[in-house]
Amino acid sequence: MENEKAKPSTRLTRRRPDRNKAGGTAAKPAQNKSNERRNAGKPAGAKQAKKNERTKNADNKQTKSKQSKKPVQNNAEFKGKRGGKPVKIIFLGGVGEIGKNMTALECGDDIIIIDAGAIFPTDETPGFDLIVPDITYLLENSKKIRGLILTHGHEDHIGGVPYLLKELKVPVIGTKLTLALVDNKLREHRLNDVKEITVTPDQTIQLGCFKVRTINVNHSIAGSLAFAITTPQGVIFHSGDYKIDLTPVAGEPIDLKTISEIGAAGVLLYMGESTNIERAGYTMSETVVGSTLDRLFSENSKRRIIVATFASNVHRLQQIIDLAVKYGRKVALSGRSMLNVVEAAEKIGEITIPDDVLVDVSKIRNMRDTEIVVVSTGSQGEPMSALTRMANGDNQFVTVGDNDTVIISASPIPGNEKLVYRVINNLYKLGANVVYESLENVHVSGHACREEHKIMHSLLKPKYFIPVHGEYRHLKKHAQLAEELGLPESRIFIPDIGDCIEVTSKGVKRLNRVPAGSRLIDGEGIEDEKQSMVIEDRRQLSEEGLFIVSVAVSGGEVVGEPAVNSRGFVFDFHRDYDREIREVINRAIDSVNISRSGVDELKKTIKRSLRNYLLKKTKQSPMVVPVVVEL
Repeated sequence: MENEKAKPSTRLTRRRPDRNKAGGTAAKPAQNKSNERRNAGKPAGAKQAKKNERTKNADNKQTKSKQSKKPVQNNAEFKGKRGGKPVKIIFLGGVGEIGKNMTALECGDDIIIIDAGAIFPTDETPGFDLIVPDITYLLENSKKIRGLILTHGHEDHIGGVPYLLKELKVPVIGTKLTLALVDNKLREHRLNDVKEITVTPDQTIQLGCFKVRTINVNHSIAGSLAFAITTPQGVIFHSGDYKIDLTPVAGEPIDLKTISEIGAAGVLLYMGESTNIERAGYTMSETVVGSTLDRLFSENSKRRIIVATFASNVHRLQQIIDLAVKYGRKVALSGRSMLNVVEAAEKIGEITIPDDVLVDVSKIRNMRDTEIVVVSTGSQGEPMSALTRMANGDNQFVTVGDNDTVIISASPIPGNEKLVYRVINNLYKLGANVVYESLENVHVSGHACREEHKIMHSLLKPKYFIPVHGEYRHLKKHAQLAEELGLPESRIFIPDIGDCIEVTSKGVKRLNRVPAGSRLIDGEGIEDEKQSMVIEDRRQLSEEGLFIVSVAVSGGEVVGEPAVNSRGFVFDFHRDYDREIREVINRAIDSVNISRSGVDELKKTIKRSLRNYLLKKTKQSPMVVPVVVEL
């Protein structure tokens, strides 16, 4: 309708210059004669009034025409976006779970990947080293991938980078600290030909049809970014992990001004992190931790101090080092990741350590308790971490005793509570004084609470919203918050891993799911969780135990008695299970014609018969492994 109304005004505007031309001037007498004939018999005053009215109307139309030019251009641009290629968002990790964040944006022949994280194994994945996203979809579309952009350097956002780069050759984009931490991983995996692009906040980089603008945010690690991604359909804003900290201990506060400007210009879709959505109010500033640590250092001036924190929290580490200098203590770093992060951060200037402050942890046995601060990994109770080994009494460099104050400057990640409290209990048993989050303000989260989420939504004013980075309950709560702030439920989508959502300026819809899930890392081996027999075997071994039946075969017949061994299986030894088990196995052997059916059929029959017997007699279903040795 706006275009239609603008058409007459546009014609009038185009005629205006003609009046200054010679041809236009020559035409005036004829026009005037025509007017005189129409106004014949009317008073002269009326003729002049009519003429003035026509002039006024023409001027008004010309003014409206000028004012309508800008809206016409904007509307044309909007139509162009609506006619552009749709954008697909593919969720490969980080939704319905905490960790292994990975999202892909696809438009035509271009794909960009946001983060490539990992998580540590749980009780459901025994014996594995790491869990990363399934990248089958990316491998199938490898020619389209224009780059991997990283929000920050935490393990749940960069832990899967080396495994991705072993199969895909793509540029990696991030801030200095993020890429420095990625470099440590690439060296471990002997990946030397990776293209890296360093960015700073408020920088724009073109990746295919995607124009990515980096925005400074606060988090529990330096160099954290949000992304405003301009697509053919509009702007997609990805928050990364963030909180609103107006008094950070280092760096700039979150760039609310730029976020507000982006929101005012129009945001098609907002993808916002949801980790702390259940917490009311605001997340405390990192400066609170500094004040608490200062007091604890003062109160424990006669004791040895051990601080366990996240190795990646460079600003926290800087505060600890500064306090050590203030109170005349040396600093010993314990844990490989702590050493790697400090080395990387110092190299790029993100952390400042005065000369002669760091000492090797192996030298602290010869130092007085009042002269040293040990900064350790293991704040999450990881079984092989430095702090856990201290708590178990098997750390070769640090022996915990009555004169130690252990400060755990972190909060348990969901799922790690048992591990953390086990470490705390063991430290108390060794005589240490333990300080942790529920006792003092020794940790603040790096994630936004509900009021901060409200601010972000209010600034961005998105047309559509998708909550990310959280378990289902977190995503649901974030969706409900968006609805409370006025966004219709029909414009909010809760994703799951493998979902593919198409976004256009006209609307959002779900497409067919893509291959997705988890890949299990065990040393150099990689298993697809959905198809893995290894994980099922390990679960069964851990829950039910193992039976191994060894049989020797010669000339198509069994030679001697079968040997039976079991591990991890609970017997009632007062009953004659051993005799019955042998009878079951011998009956199974007798039922098979080995010469005709082969040894494979013999294995299947032994396995089936023994499992059925054990399930019937003991209500347990251990793994049964028949071994046939052909002589």
